[in-house]
Amino acid sequence: MAATQFLCFGEYLLYKSGNSYSINSCEIIEVFYDIRTDLDKLKYASYITKIINDVTTENQNTYKVLQLYLNTLYMISETNKNLSLINSTFMLRLLSIIGFRPVIDECKNCKTKEDLNYFSFKDSGLKCRVCGKQDKGAIEINPTTKDAIRYIILSDSKKIFSFKVPEETIKELEIISKIYLREKLEKEYKL
Repeated sequence: MAATQFLCFGEYLLYKSGNSYSINSCEIIEVFYDIRTDLDKLKYASYITKIINDVTTENQNTYKVLQLYLNTLYMISETNKNLSLINSTFMLRLLSIIGFRPVIDECKNCKTKEDLNYFSFKDSGLKCRVCGKQDKGAIEINPTTKDAIRYIILSDSKKIFSFKVPEETIKELEIISKIYLREKLEKEYKL
């Protein structure tokens, strides 16, 4: 029974019977106990689990998604890092993994690499000041937010949560990640 609890990660031995699988045995690896003792942590863990269920299918190779999911659950469970920052990092990295990586090296329109101060949801990426002001769906971001987005997308998966940003950047990342997720998955997720 313990192996079938919510957020229990383990190595399962399954057998197929008709169209369904049954668990024959399980070796529990991690239960993320600290999430169960904190309602805020449980809320965030449930939120990311809903998203994971929507973007993955049975018998699909989702190693990178699983790795991100487990790293995110670990950060929620075992650290006191800002939950909004963890959530925003998870969403931006997940979208990049499943094929919705935003353009972060140059302006989506004019290809300049300078003055990338806007994030465009319509064009999925950064824009320079001139192009960003012409895009009604783009929002202006501070340089720290731009650097955080780049770090989230490009960093090694084991170091994805190894950064700190000011509160203003956390709020901008939260806005960007929620809108970008809604636009790309065409679904509203409530936290």
